[in-house]
Amino acid sequence: MSMKTPRQTISDPPIPFAGTILGGLVPGEMIVIQGSVPVDADRFQVDLTCGSSTKPRADVAFHFNPRFKKACIVCNTLQWERWGKEEILYQMPFKQGSTFEIIILVQKDVYKAAVNGAHVLEYKHRVDLSKVDTINISGKVKIQVIGFIRNSAPAQPVGTDRSLQANGTLTHSGDLSLPFQGILEKGLAPGLTIVIKGQVNLYPHSFSVNLCVGGTKDIALHLNPRLKVGTFVRNSYLSGGWGHEEMDLDAFLFTPGEYFEMIILCEAQEFKVAVNGVHQLCYRHRVRDLPRVNALEIAGDIQLLDVQAR
Repeated sequence: MSMKTPRQTISDPPIPFAGTILGGLVPGEMIVIQGSVPVDADRFQVDLTCGSSTKPRADVAFHFNPRFKKACIVCNTLQWERWGKEEILYQMPFKQGSTFEIIILVQKDVYKAAVNGAHVLEYKHRVDLSKVDTINISGKVKIQVIGFIRNSAPAQPVGTDRSLQANGTLTHSGDLSLPFQGILEKGLAPGLTIVIKGQVNLYPHSFSVNLCVGGTKDIALHLNPRLKVGTFVRNSYLSGGWGHEEMDLDAFLFTPGEYFEMIILCEAQEFKVAVNGVHQLCYRHRVRDLPRVNALEIAGDIQLLDVQAR
């Protein structure tokens, strides 16, 4: 599991499965489900429920039900053994015979679901979140792991002594509050990949990701999505000044309030950047001595959920 260390993990559960969510759910929590779909699958479902009673049937707060024959995902709520109005997404991000990762982000008013790094839907609460204490999975599906990740680390004031944690080739304090700072242990090198997962604030202006030259003010790569104007600025700050901005882009893929995954791949001549599994841009190196680029900084109008370098 590529996220922070889960507070609760369930590995290789038998299907159908019903398991208690220890401590219930709270806003800001993520449920990560990794598994695979058999080649003959017709449908499966993930249900967040209020208990595990079968007679009478427990209320289902969030019913997430991919159906392959109709190529859609059906969401609904069951209360007092009666289903409510279906919400149907006529898209199919799952593939029969392939693996998948579902991330359900729990918020105060909605559940937000992403599949394989791309946001697919949101579903407003119809049942009080405090009543949800069980996860059920059934249908034609194989589950490798279920993880519950609670982002509860408080922000700490500058100057506070914090223990460092290694995350692949990236070392940082373990605190994902912003501004974030991390050290790339050996600097950049061709083949190094940086993965940033987060959620854009509801009323954002912009955020930035900087790859910096340690011990200087130089920024080898400045990535600056500007939500208000829908532009994605790229630049470098070298020898006391900004260079030429690059802004051309086919599509702007960041949305207020939505989950995102940004992947930065360092190659010999350039960076390649993808967002939510879609290639976005290339940026040729303006700092050629890649090992000197050894610091990562993230700031702005997002909630940072995970950072990896590998």
